[in-house]
Amino acid sequence: MADKAKPISPLKNLLAGGFGGMCLVFVGHPLDTVKVRLQTQPPSLPGQPPMYSGTFDCFRKTLVREIQASSGETKYTGALDCAKKLYQESGIRGIYKGTVLTLMRDVPASGMYFMTYEWLKNILTPEGKSVSELSVPRILVAGGIAGIFNWAVAIPPDVLKSRFQTAPPGKYPNGFRDVLRELIRDEGVTSLYKGFNAVMIRAFPANAACFLGFEVAMKFLNWATPNL
Repeated sequence: MADKAKPISPLKNLLAGGFGGMCLVFVGHPLDTVKVRLQTQPPSLPGQPPMYSGTFDCFRKTLVREIQASSGETKYTGALDCAKKLYQESGIRGIYKGTVLTLMRDVPASGMYFMTYEWLKNILTPEGKSVSELSVPRILVAGGIAGIFNWAVAIPPDVLKSRFQTAPPGKYPNGFRDVLRELIRDEGVTSLYKGFNAVMIRAFPANAACFLGFEVAMKFLNWATPNL
């Protein structure tokens, strides 16, 4: 007689998903900072070199700048201080600045993300085995490639979001349309893929860690709290 399928536990998925997100941030955050710096660097003047010549140059300069800034005055002392000052400057709209662009990025990219992960898990599962028995290397491969597909879709709206959120108030009165128009006019269509190398270097290990963390956490929770 076939084993009865275990019911899905929303709480376990919440806890395991949170742990997977922690793994993603821990592995991928340094290159996420580099990505945003590359996306928001201003166009270089004629005859002048760009602020960053590439991913590794940006990483090096960011590291040096942060070390120097650690001994000086900073604009924000932390996330809560940043939220408070944004609210004081622009109200609730300031805290939610870029929401539409975030949705434009995350809705299609997340769909691609989970579709690719589940598809690859099924492909990589040996015949006669359950998807839940997938080995660690295969989970890493499925998660890493899913991350690459996710960011292949997400990069253009992510560039627009980064530019819009870091712009001075009032610079783009028509929202993302103004950002898109300015980017293409001043830097060409390829500017929509600024930070591509940093994104792709980050995508595989960070998302592999995310899904591995999720799967490991789910197995632990199923073992520790089978009736939850």
